[in-house]
Amino acid sequence: MDKVFYNKSSADSLGWTPEWFNVEYFDDNLVKAIKVWQKENDLTADGLCGPGTFRRIFTEREDKIHNYMPQIFSNQELPEHGTKQKHIVHNGNFFEIDWPMVTLWSEQDGFEAKRGTYYDYTGKPDRKPSFFVNHWDVCLSSESCHKVLKNRGISVHFLIDNDGRIFQTMDTQHGAWHAGGSKWNHKSIGVEITNAYYTKHQDWYVRNGFGERPTIDDAYVHGSKLSTHLGFYDVQKQALIALWAAIHKATNIPIEVPTDDNGSLVEAVDSKVSRGTFKGFVNHYNLTRRKIDCAGLDLIKIRDDAKKK
Repeated sequence: MDKVFYNKSSADSLGWTPEWFNVEYFDDNLVKAIKVWQKENDLTADGLCGPGTFRRIFTEREDKIHNYMPQIFSNQELPEHGTKQKHIVHNGNFFEIDWPMVTLWSEQDGFEAKRGTYYDYTGKPDRKPSFFVNHWDVCLSSESCHKVLKNRGISVHFLIDNDGRIFQTMDTQHGAWHAGGSKWNHKSIGVEITNAYYTKHQDWYVRNGFGERPTIDDAYVHGSKLSTHLGFYDVQKQALIALWAAIHKATNIPIEVPTDDNGSLVEAVDSKVSRGTFKGFVNHYNLTRRKIDCAGLDLIKIRDDAKKK
């Protein structure tokens, strides 16, 4: 058996890279490095990263994922933000995001999805999600949303807080329970953008230093006009744009949204989205009539801005 060829084929299927074993290339040095790692972890030292070895190293990285941040970027300053390069994680690998405030689940201030509240694809072939779902959380903060999700036994991949900070709660290799059905959860990635929705909460945002939220009084969903409700801070929308662009780079989900024959946003259930055949970025209401989030969020503009990233 050609061990170099085997490892290359394994990496193509499972999604790992030689850097996971602290080498650069698919060569004999990688085979040696895998053997060393296997010995240290009481595995058969054959130099082949098959499903068993991959599962073990994936789990090790996942538990302290921020420790594996690419060193080439860790001290790089971004002039436009004045901060270090940030990343999101798909299948144990890092992908740059053009946003200064991103916290991973294993970091000190991170929010980790509760195990048992998502489809765990550890050690499975690289998941190929085909669409991304935007939600609003009807909570006052991402911290509050995280607690609600844990209590309800559900999950989501990302949270966007009032100040625009993005929290990734799990590797997007896993299937979060966020969209309301297994056929959608298996194929999708989701974000909860914090927004308490009801205008009665406006004073809370002011008292807590976030300033007044924009309000939306002209939103239509499923053919009906909604009552005036709270919208999103501009910084949250900018964070969402950056997240869409990073998700596209990490997973190849096309930066497209459901539109009608005139190019207008579909503000109702979209048949392709509900069937799970649409590839792109959607609002939760595009999946089911039971949902109205994120009514008033201009996906056309977000799409156009994300394509410029």
